[in-house]
Amino acid sequence: MVPSTDRLRRLIADEIGECCEEDVEQRLDDLDSLAERATTDRLDRDRKTMAALGSETRHRIARLLVTADDALCVCELQPLVDVSESAISHALSDLVDAGLVSRDRRGKWRYYESTGRAERVFAALDAAGDDE
Repeated sequence: MVPSTDRLRRLIADEIGECCEEDVEQRLDDLDSLAERATTDRLDRDRKTMAALGSETRHRIARLLVTADDALCVCELQPLVDVSESAISHALSDLVDAGLVSRDRRGKWRYYESTGRAERVFAALDAAGDDE
């Protein structure tokens, strides 16, 4: 099914005063080019990142790790986040899967720290908040 171009034709006519088939085709080509530039192979990763930050617990943990000077253990995060160690471990696993947190085993302890991706995401969120 080919989408109707009636509304697009009216938009172009409003913008330039009149519209011919060539104008519609040119606008459709421009829109196709836009769609190609906007579609990336990062789509799944980006969605995973946004979903990971959609939970208050995961968002809080990621923000703490971005702010921390050093890697932190679950037992250090637990007093800062009002959930069980099990819930923190689960949240950290999701954050690792999303590429926002890295995990390092030191003996019997696991330490977590933010990745450059997390730091850039929070920097962008902080900068966007300045526009309000």
